[in-house]
Amino acid sequence: MPTVAPVDLNDHCLATAFLGEVPVFALASGEVVRLDHGTHRHQLHDGLLAAVTAPDGKALITGGEDGKVMRLNADGTETAMRDAARKWVTAVAAGPQGAVAFTEGRVATVLLPDGTQRSFEQARTIEGLAFAPKGLRLAMARYNGVALAFVHGSAPAIKLEWKGAHNQVTFSPDGRFLVTSMQENALHGWKLDGKPGGEQRHMRMTGYPAKVKSLSWSNKGKWLASSGAPSSIVWPFSSKDGPMGKAPLELGQRADTMVTSVACHPAEDLVAIGFGDGMVLAVRMADSKEGLLRRAGQGPITALAWNAPGRLLAFGSQAGDCGVIDIAG
Repeated sequence: MPTVAPVDLNDHCLATAFLGEVPVFALASGEVVRLDHGTHRHQLHDGLLAAVTAPDGKALITGGEDGKVMRLNADGTETAMRDAARKWVTAVAAGPQGAVAFTEGRVATVLLPDGTQRSFEQARTIEGLAFAPKGLRLAMARYNGVALAFVHGSAPAIKLEWKGAHNQVTFSPDGRFLVTSMQENALHGWKLDGKPGGEQRHMRMTGYPAKVKSLSWSNKGKWLASSGAPSSIVWPFSSKDGPMGKAPLELGQRADTMVTSVACHPAEDLVAIGFGDGMVLAVRMADSKEGLLRRAGQGPITALAWNAPGRLLAFGSQAGDCGVIDIAG
């Protein structure tokens, strides 16, 4: 049976991660709690708005209402990547080669390890950011689509248009697809491996009863798990046209509460699913077999993250009842 080590943090948990083997919990107040032979508290911001794990899994990048961009390492080292400023930092992204990006209003800024900065301005507020898995390309989600910019060089940004407000953006692990969550109850996707100048190939993923706030790719990018329904809606992306013409899996179906957070296992085709009542399930994609990881708690699950080997799962909730689950017991 899985064992749960609870941590009561009394604050809305926006994100959780493992930095190496150290679990961290990023709270709305701007505090990040690190569990490393005791509880260590880092007041990184005056109000946290965004947090993302670096691709190497060694640092958490955060942005906040104070305009700061911070880096927290596994050993507790804090680094200010951008000092306090007047505008809120509403989204952050961490990419290859140590690149970090953040957005404030209509401007996204990329910070490179050598100190180089590059800014990109859009006509509308940038809501979401993501780096492509290879090559320094930055996707900026905004109203009516996504702008795809190359960090180096002077090539103009590629515009991927689709009417409506796009909030989050994510690349598939192989870089062939780009997917956004929208203000309406839907996802939208584009195929990126078409011929240059060719017609844009769209993917519409609709039918959600609520907004999609959580997305997670399976380890090889065959599946994209999502929240926003009474089950986790898991779209197939293994074929060249992604999910078009294919039905999604519906995993962890429950009648009385919604899926609020998802996290795919780092090695297996398995997804951890957090619900509005605080329950956490693990469900296999091959046969929909379910395992209960945590019974219902005080508030909706708002964050989930596996450690690299996939034995430990950190969870955070809106009510601050957080913890770490050892799935091996």
